[in-house]
Amino acid sequence: FIQMLRSAKKRDVLQLLRRAPEEMRPFLVEAAVATQSAASLAALSDFLDFSKEPKSLLEKFLYTAAFSPRPSGELLHLVLDKLDGKQLAPETWETGIVAVGSLVGKLCQQKLCGLQQVVERGVETILGGLRGAKEEPEVVIYLLALGNAMLPETIPTLLDHAEDGPTAVTTAATSALQRFPVPHISSKVKRVMRRIFHQKRKSYDKTCRLAAAEILLDNHPLPMDVINILLATSEMETEMATFLLLKVQNSLR
Repeated sequence: FIQMLRSAKKRDVLQLLRRAPEEMRPFLVEAAVATQSAASLAALSDFLDFSKEPKSLLEKFLYTAAFSPRPSGELLHLVLDKLDGKQLAPETWETGIVAVGSLVGKLCQQKLCGLQQVVERGVETILGGLRGAKEEPEVVIYLLALGNAMLPETIPTLLDHAEDGPTAVTTAATSALQRFPVPHISSKVKRVMRRIFHQKRKSYDKTCRLAAAEILLDNHPLPMDVINILLATSEMETEMATFLLLKVQNSLR
């Protein structure tokens, strides 16, 4: 079906989407996204009205875009245009922002970061939104998007939120940092993770502390970090201590 869509004109794809029975539309939207031809994306742009379409169909479009293995800049452009300046249902907006992060990350993995203006627009959409976010749930969504994007230049922003934010924010930021590969876990990142795990500045949720410990243990751990984490387990609840002991044992093996 995707092979057929690749050779179809915009008019034909749009007609197919509009005339299909309602239960078939999610499948057709998914196929059109997977095709990623100029005609299918243009047809989707005309067909999808984010202010009118059922939430399930819009989420199908956004999830399919987010999980696309090799997305194009045109697909990111389409998602950004559909999110830009619209009054959207909160769930659709959240899924859209997280999808933007995923698309930016995959395009950067394809070495298209500095080559396509739409990627810069995607990054600025996330960072600008994070700077302007007032409510905690909104901040968390932008941090999840940054975790999907995995851009090294956003690590300082993630560190600030990991150390100083409220519980949900610190958890989202440390989870985002966990996704970065070893070369990006610098001594500065490790210093912040030590302060979080050992609660040097304030108390942290156990999920956040576990994420900080995992970052320290998974990225060329220093012997002193391993010793200090093991010593700290004596003051923890059983479940958390057991998890960390198993983590250390697995590292040793």
